[in-house]
Amino acid sequence: MKVKICGLTSAGEAEFINKYKPDYIGIVMFFQKSKRNVSPDAAADIMNALSDDIRKVAVTVSPTREQIAIIESLGFDYLQIHGEVEDALITSAKLPVFRAFNVSDMNTLEHYQKLSNIAGYVFDAGQPGSGRTFDWNSLEKVERDGRLFILAGGLTPENVADAIEYVRPDAVDVSSGVEYTDRPGKDEEKVSAFIRSVRGQ
Repeated sequence: MKVKICGLTSAGEAEFINKYKPDYIGIVMFFQKSKRNVSPDAAADIMNALSDDIRKVAVTVSPTREQIAIIESLGFDYLQIHGEVEDALITSAKLPVFRAFNVSDMNTLEHYQKLSNIAGYVFDAGQPGSGRTFDWNSLEKVERDGRLFILAGGLTPENVADAIEYVRPDAVDVSSGVEYTDRPGKDEEKVSAFIRSVRGQ
């Protein structure tokens, strides 16, 4: 079971997250509405602090061609796209794409299964980053096509084991579920607990 810790905002977070060896980390870019949004320079600092064996994912919402070019120049491994996007931007991207879906646009999945540059699907709540779960029953009929099946949306150290048992994803993705409740940033104790829960340690 693969683990993605999303929404890193500092090199300090990257340094302690290295100890727990997640498979992926996510960095939010070009989305000012998110409290986790960081600049290209900050993203570079975070990635420089991460272990080489952790895959780096740029998390975007309806990115432009220019924004994708900046992301590609920074050395990310994957591009994660939420919101609206033209097929041409996906197919011309130099990075493999994780396409994100929520409960309102699940019916578009079949369309993206036809695009060769899609490396995986992220299934999230109606409002990404909200910390809310959604009805996992809605994923029962999703065709598994060999691409990475990533479950997100309201996962925590307390519920992730149940989520894995119920949905059987390839990977789980957490952001708010491993953050402090009283201040911004990732909580190392919660990160550790989440990964232990996933890996049964």
